[in-house]
Amino acid sequence: MKQSVDDRAAMLGEYIVKNKATVRLAAGKFGVSKSTVHKDVAQRLRHVDLGLYREVRGVLSENKAQRHIRGGMATKRKYERKKG
Repeated sequence: MKQSVDDRAAMLGEYIVKNKATVRLAAGKFGVSKSTVHKDVAQRLRHVDLGLYREVRGVLSENKAQRHIRGGMATKRKYERKKG
């Protein structure tokens, strides 16, 4: 039986907060698209659980602030592998 959209939004929100996960990681864990995760936690979760919504927004804001650092580290590793 499929779960309701509201239940999925709450489960995604709890997973993101508990694991400080990115949208991409949550999408992979739950087998849905990144767009679905984003819509669930950015729009639907606000109406389901406002407190959880605020916590998720905090985690996602932190992830967004660190995104350029993770991207730079990935590029660095890529070129180190090519060199050696």
